[in-house]
Amino acid sequence: MSWKVKLAILVSLLAAGLQLYQPERSNPPSNPGGSFEAVARPAPELANVLRRACYDCHSNETRWPWYSRVSPVSWLIARDVRRGRAHLNFSEWNRLSPQAAQHKLREACEEVRAGEMPLALYRWFHSEARLSAADADWICAASKAP
Repeated sequence: MSWKVKLAILVSLLAAGLQLYQPERSNPPSNPGGSFEAVARPAPELANVLRRACYDCHSNETRWPWYSRVSPVSWLIARDVRRGRAHLNFSEWNRLSPQAAQHKLREACEEVRAGEMPLALYRWFHSEARLSAADADWICAASKAP
């Protein structure tokens, strides 16, 4: 057997072995009455922007695509969702004080304006998550509301 065949077999076995460890991909139960939309009652345009560009990582309503089940990509996606929910979770908006909620929206505005959110790799796979200047304006306007 040539070294190329041995290498191909080794790589295949390693790839198959990686599939044995799968991170948790779940959507925790949440109270719809505690969501951003229920508590903040945003304009429909803002709600649509956030659902389209933010909710996969920043809510308990993550849509898990097929490639989120392929290691090691699954590890990265699960980590990003876990971190996103920990930083900002639109499904648990009622847990924030009004001041904390405004602070979170100001942070979101700054990150969107800086091009840091949504993450570049996410935008690459999800073209619908790309934010226009008007989309960013909706988020930033909400961050200034009393």
